Amino acid sequence: MASFRFTHAVVCRIPLSFRTRGEIELEEARRQHEAFVRLLREIGLDVIELPPDEGLPESVYVEDTAVVCNGIALITRPGSQTRVKEVETVRAVLKKELDLPIVEIADESAKLDGGDVLFTGREFFVGLSEWTNEAGARAVAAAFPEFPCTPVKVTQSKHLKAMVSMAGPDVICVGAGKASQEVLKRIEREATFTYQTITVPEDEAANVLYINNCLIHRSKEEISESFKVFEDVVKFQRRSLSMSELSKAGSGLSSCCLLFRRTKHIRNL
Repeated sequence: MASFRFTHAVVCRIPLSFRTRGEIELEEARRQHEAFVRLLREIGLDVIELPPDEGLPESVYVEDTAVVCNGIALITRPGSQTRVKEVETVRAVLKKELDLPIVEIADESAKLDGGDVLFTGREFFVGLSEWTNEAGARAVAAAFPEFPCTPVKVTQSKHLKAMVSMAGPDVICVGAGKASQEVLKRIEREATFTYQTITVPEDEAANVLYINNCLIHRSKEEISESFKVFEDVVKFQRRSLSMSELSKAGSGLSSCCLLFRRTKHIRNL
């Protein structure tokens, strides 16, 4: 499916201030991020790395700043006011450096984090969470009117994509925990299309990346039971990464990149 064919990724290097987000081993987090970026390049992506900003401790979670689909970037309105400058930085890069058409959210009451937006390749689901509200979901629907867009209530203190993510064309990966299964039921009840599911025993294994016919998931050391599930059911290329430190303050793999497809040449920053 063309929706999961990507050419570029935007990532942001980790600042020293990332240590303020929890009990995080900074050097290990940086090693994990470097391995992540290296893997994105190995599977064929042109990776644009933004420099670390000490005033933006959560800037590594670049996914929250925009929703990119069909060559258009919807700039988000973060639920946390401390992250507004992150959005300004990414907006400038997407517009001025990468020449992507930009859509702004006019409704000042809207809250939207990219980590709450699941695109299946056919439709959008937007998690209503601590960081995203109904007005934010309406903004996604307005920006991409060619796709159905359904709000989904998230009861845990998590982004939607920490609980469900795409593991292949029309395949949703979901944790086995009660809250994750409830979210899946809401999605299945409201979905315009039909999806297969991969249920993983460890909820933290549910956040995966499917890029160019390759599934990226967490390492065997971190998700031993779920790793076996992926081994058994995934018949295309798989790669695994350690995300123990990066996942302490974010959703995991997907939160650390903005993915998009371009045909034009993009100059390095």
